[in-house]
Amino acid sequence: MRNGTRRLTAVTAASFLALSLAACGSDDAVSGSTGTTGGSDNETTDTETTEATASLKGSIAGAGASSQESAMKAWIAEFQGKNTEATVAYDPVGSGAGIEQFIGEKVLWAGSDAALEGDEVASAEKRCGAPALNLPMYISPVAVIFNLEGVENLNMKADTIAKVFAGEITKWNDPAIAEDNPDVELPDLAITPVHRADKSGTTENFTDYLHEAAPDAWPHEADKSWPISGGESGDKTAGLVDVVNRAQGAIGYADASQAGSLGTIALETADGFVKFSAETAAKAVDNAKPAEGATDTNMPLVLERKPDSAEAYPLVLVAYEIVCSSYPDAESGELVKGFLNFVASEEGQNVAANAAGSAPLSAEMAEKVKAAIDSIKVG
Repeated sequence: MRNGTRRLTAVTAASFLALSLAACGSDDAVSGSTGTTGGSDNETTDTETTEATASLKGSIAGAGASSQESAMKAWIAEFQGKNTEATVAYDPVGSGAGIEQFIGEKVLWAGSDAALEGDEVASAEKRCGAPALNLPMYISPVAVIFNLEGVENLNMKADTIAKVFAGEITKWNDPAIAEDNPDVELPDLAITPVHRADKSGTTENFTDYLHEAAPDAWPHEADKSWPISGGESGDKTAGLVDVVNRAQGAIGYADASQAGSLGTIALETADGFVKFSAETAAKAVDNAKPAEGATDTNMPLVLERKPDSAEAYPLVLVAYEIVCSSYPDAESGELVKGFLNFVASEEGQNVAANAAGSAPLSAEMAEKVKAAIDSIKVG
């Protein structure tokens, strides 16, 4: 991780025809449309936000992180139900591809499990004609998942997980795993680590966790691309989970909402091990700090991967909605603002929690995000 601390890595386009929620399942780039929209006064309370967005019309599209796919489908369905003349589409192509589409002006916003960094910042500003904003909207634990018949839960230290994914621990009954699971009968079976094939914010969060929590065993800095050549891999969240599901002895990592019936691993804390949940993920985000370059409206965060709290799950991702701070087309800009205000509202966060098991934004964080959305200039 750069300097030992890394950010958690949280448009005008051609018109398109027949854009619908079905586009969420596509791996192809989706172009945004600047259809007719009504005005929004962007009030901050949930009731007022719903009323303000009730007259919105037109079509917009985003693309990016597959981790928030379940939440995004639920957000879109609820928002379109309240705004029957508005169409919103989201293509879960992965964080890296979503940012590329955003910078390439193919979509109006990007979803990413990592905030913009490096050259992406300047490229996004050039694309927008103004700085881009990283808005934390979706908080979720990343589960370390495995497929081992008869075993549902295991404990593993960060050092053990790092050595498993580095190929140094190769059997499930290895002493390092057995030591922390004395009541589990572990088989003499090969471990098959599985990583993401695409550039992924989930990978960046996972490698950030390994590097910060077990730097000796995992010297690689956090990155959207898997740093070790070879091995089994899957494309996007669904592809990785599918590979783990099909292979006895496989282990991988994915947004916890996609863990399904696979086994999951409790992670090391200052006092034992902690399982993932919306509550333990929220506890971790409560202790997050603003990343370098953060402002009142641009909100990248830094998480503590070795938390002092025994109740904080250290492997958490924040999915950011990456937007322009200024949209020259007032119609599409107002629709983007209206949709994101719904996502940030208490109602929107509860919709995501019910659909994906995510941790709702705290009231304080939600108000900051709404203020940032309201600051976006249109026209």
